[in-house]
This record gives sequence, structure tokens and C-alpha cells, in this order.
Amino acid sequence: MKIMKSIVVKSLLALLLFANVASAAEPLPSWNDTVQKKAIITFVEQVTREGSPNFVPPAERIATFDNDGTLWSEQPMYFQMAFMRDRIRALAPQHPEWKKKQPFKAVLEGDMKAVSVGGQHALVELIMATHAGYTTEEFA
Repeated sequence: MKIMKSIVVKSLLALLLFANVASAAEPLPSWNDTVQKKAIITFVEQVTREGSPNFVPPAERIATFDNDGTLWSEQPMYFQMAFMRDRIRALAPQHPEWKKKQPFKAVLEGDMKAVSVGGQHALVELIMATHAGYTTEEFA
């Protein structure tokens, strides 16, 4: 957990640094004013201010990105969902039963809301149908 927290904190540090937050009038202006926002800003200030006991030299700053939307599309859907949808459509001719079987039917009809009604079970079924049995090379 400590490692994950460190990765997330470093991710946020990188985002803030790359966005020139230090020169911005309002850091993270699209964020709500929360304890978490204040903690992140305080952390960045501490690790970027020379002389601070927590100062991290620029050469040692590592940018990592998390599932925060910065490198991963969330709208209109996650890339993984788009891949799954496209893969279901590509495999459909080999599976005529999918035209009548949920959640495949919903995917083939473009009804992603109906897919979400199936919850985790539906997603697992779709993931298994679109990802199982592939080698790394085949998947790439």
C-alpha cells in the first residue's frame, strides 16, 4: 500500500510540475477544494522548494501516471471498453448466438447502458470472450 501511495503521490507531483503549478494563480483550478487537494499542493511545495527537508532534486523526480485520466481516455469510454466492443463485433460472425445473448447482444446493438446493467459479471464475461487464450504477441 505504501508503494502504491508513493506512486500516486509521484504521479501527482509530476502532473503538477509539468503544468507549472508553481506559477499558476490557482493550482489545480478544476479540483474541488478538499483535504486531498491541499495535501497534494503542500507535498509538491515541500519537495520542490530548495532547502526543504523533503526537497527532491529535479534529476530524481520520476513521472508515473495512474488511472487518473491523464494518459487514459475515460470519455466516451475507457480504451479497454472500446477494444472489448470492437473485438466483440469482430468475433460476432463466429458466434451467431451472441445476437440473442446478453451482454453480447447489447454490445452488438451499441447499447453500452444495457451492458452496464449486467454489472461485474457481464464485464467479466466480455473480457473473457475478448481476451482469453491470446499470447502476448497475438494480443499486441
